[in-house]
Amino acid sequence: MSTTTPTITQPAGGRTEPPRESRRTRAVLALARFEARELLRQIPVLFFFALFVLLVALRLMSNDGMDSYPVLNTVDRRTQTAPLLFALAMFVCTNAAVLRSRKHGTVQQFGVLPMEPWQRTLAHVLSVLPYAGLTALAVAGEFTREALKPGAIGHGSFGELAVGPLTVLLAGILGVLLARLLPSSFVPILFVIAVYVLGVLASGLIGFHHQWVGWLSPVIFSDSGGGAPVPSDLLGRPAGWHALYVAGLCAVLACAALLVAGGRTRAVKAATALALAATAAGVAGQLPHDTAGLAAARRTAGESPQKVQSCSEYEGSTYCSFPEWSGVRSDWAEVVGRVRSGAGGAAAEAPLTVRQRIYVSGDGIEDDGALEPATAPGQVTVGTRWGGNRVPEFAVGVASVLVGGSEDVVNEPMCDARAVTLMWLVLGSDPTPKATFRDVRLDDSISGSGVVLSPTNGLSLSGAQTAVIRELLERPRAGMTARVKAHWTELTSARTTTAQAAKLLGVPVPKEAEQCDDEE
Repeated sequence: MSTTTPTITQPAGGRTEPPRESRRTRAVLALARFEARELLRQIPVLFFFALFVLLVALRLMSNDGMDSYPVLNTVDRRTQTAPLLFALAMFVCTNAAVLRSRKHGTVQQFGVLPMEPWQRTLAHVLSVLPYAGLTALAVAGEFTREALKPGAIGHGSFGELAVGPLTVLLAGILGVLLARLLPSSFVPILFVIAVYVLGVLASGLIGFHHQWVGWLSPVIFSDSGGGAPVPSDLLGRPAGWHALYVAGLCAVLACAALLVAGGRTRAVKAATALALAATAAGVAGQLPHDTAGLAAARRTAGESPQKVQSCSEYEGSTYCSFPEWSGVRSDWAEVVGRVRSGAGGAAAEAPLTVRQRIYVSGDGIEDDGALEPATAPGQVTVGTRWGGNRVPEFAVGVASVLVGGSEDVVNEPMCDARAVTLMWLVLGSDPTPKATFRDVRLDDSISGSGVVLSPTNGLSLSGAQTAVIRELLERPRAGMTARVKAHWTELTSARTTTAQAAKLLGVPVPKEAEQCDDEE
C-alpha cells in the first residue's frame, strides 16, 4: 500500500481581475475616444470647424477703428452665432456615427463588447465633449483678445459666453438621441428644417412684446435693433439662467438617449431627475422679474442720464458717462482739446459739458434711432461707440457747440460762414484732414453738397461751403488757424456769408457761393 502526499495547490500570483464595472467604464471611455477620433475624420466636422475658426480670426484681425474700443457686453453675445454651423455639422455626424453599425450590418458584432447598448450610447455622447471644449477655447480666445485691448469697455458675461459651446454639445447629443428614436438617415434633414423654423419664431418673440418664451430657444440670435450698445445693467438678459437652462437641456437629452437605449439604472434615473430640476430652474430663472423697474431704469438712462452717470474734469471741461465708459473720458478730452485749439475768442476757453447719451424707444434699448441735439448751452453729446469714424463725428459735435453755443445750431439753415468755420475746427488739426473729411460725410465724397455726420443730427453743407473747405485744407495750417482766430467774431456770425468767409480767410470765392448767399 503506497501513500501519496496530497499536494496543496496555491493560487498563482499575478494580477487580479479588475471589477466588472471598472472594465466597463474603461471600455466606454475607450469607445468614446475612438468615436471622437472618427468624428474628426468627417469632412463636415473638419470643414465647419475650420470655417468657425476662420470667422473668429477674421473678426480679430479686422482693422476698423472701433475695434480698438470693443464693448464687451456685445462681444460676448457675438460669440454665440459663429458656432452654429459647426453645431449643425456635429448634429449630422453624430447621428451618422450612431447609425453606422445599422448601415453596415454590424450590429450583432457589438455583442462581443463588455458593454450594454446604453453604455455604447453614452460613449457616443461623451465623444461630443472634446468638440464642445474646442469651441469653448475658440470663444474664450476671441473674448480674451478683445478684453485685453487697452480701450475695452465694460465687462462680459460668462452665461453669454457659455452658449456657443453648449450649443455644439446640445447639437451632438440631439443627433445621438434622434438616431436612437428614429434610425433613418433622412430624419436629420427634416429635423434641421423644423428646428430652424421653430428657433427663428421663438427668437422673434424676444422682440415682440418682450415675450420670455423666446428664451426657450438655445440661441437668441438678437434682441436688439442693431443700434448702439448700452450699459450692461439695462440689457435685462437672464444670461446665467439661460446658460443653466441650455446645460440642463443637454443633460436631459443625454439621459433620454440612455433611457431609450435601455439604461434604466439608478444612476441614470438620478441623473435624469437632477437634469430635469436644473432645466426647470433655468426656465424659472428666465421668467420676467421686475420688468417695471427695468423699464424705469431704461427711461432714466435715456431721458435723465445725469442721474446715473459719474463725471470727471479735464482742463476745465466736464466729461460725464455711464460707469462702464469711464476709461474713455480721457480720449474725449483729447479730441475736445484738439478742436478747441483752433477756436478763437471766448470759445477758446469756454467750459464744455460732454455727456454720454443713449437712445431709448419706449421700453426698448439698442434700437437704431437718432439722438436729438442737446439744447443746453455748452453741452456736447457723445454716444456709446468710440473709435474709427465716431471720433471725427464727435469732433463735429464739439465744433458745433464752440461755433454756435449749443448743438441745436445744426437744426438751423447754415448757408453761411459758420459751417465753414465749424468744419475747419474739425479738420484743421486732424492728421489726415482730407481722408477724415471724406469719412465724416454721408456720401463719402469731398465735393458738392452733402451731410456731415455727428452724434446727433447731421450738418448740411452746400457745394460752395465744401469748395471753400477744400481750399482751406490746401493752405498752411498755422497761417489759416491764425486767420480763423483773428476773424472769429465774423466767422461765427450767421450774418457773414460763405463768400465773405472765403474773402476773410484769403481763399478764392466759388461761383456757387453767391447763389447760396442770394437764397439766404
